[in-house]
Amino acid sequence: MDVSTKFWMVERGPTPVGPFSHATEHDGWAFLTGQMPTSPEDDNAPLAEGVAAQTTRVMDNLLLVLKGMGLGLEHVLSARIFLTEFKRDYATMNAVYAAYFPTGRLPARTCIGVTGLARDALVEIDFIARRPS
Repeated sequence: MDVSTKFWMVERGPTPVGPFSHATEHDGWAFLTGQMPTSPEDDNAPLAEGVAAQTTRVMDNLLLVLKGMGLGLEHVLSARIFLTEFKRDYATMNAVYAAYFPTGRLPARTCIGVTGLARDALVEIDFIARRPS
């Protein structure tokens, strides 16, 4: 792999639920692994109840990774969201998600309904970001 590729494991970041880095970065492009609604302080803690609380935890986990990389939400260009209860949770997840971004500065996005996620989570979100030159 090229020397300009970095594999990020962010200090005090959430414990990965599988064999992967928190993010990889190449040539200024950052690909953040989908985050789960797990507590970075206690990986064994039960997941929060409901999609609003889980979306908040996921977004906060993504912020931990971004900050650990020296980036912020203003660098996020694209997001993918996975919901296990799409019809039921879409509007609630959107309200929480949108509150993290300034008006007029929403990244491109895909939202997908899935049959299941690790740890029986209701939501998972990943990001693509770009480091300023």
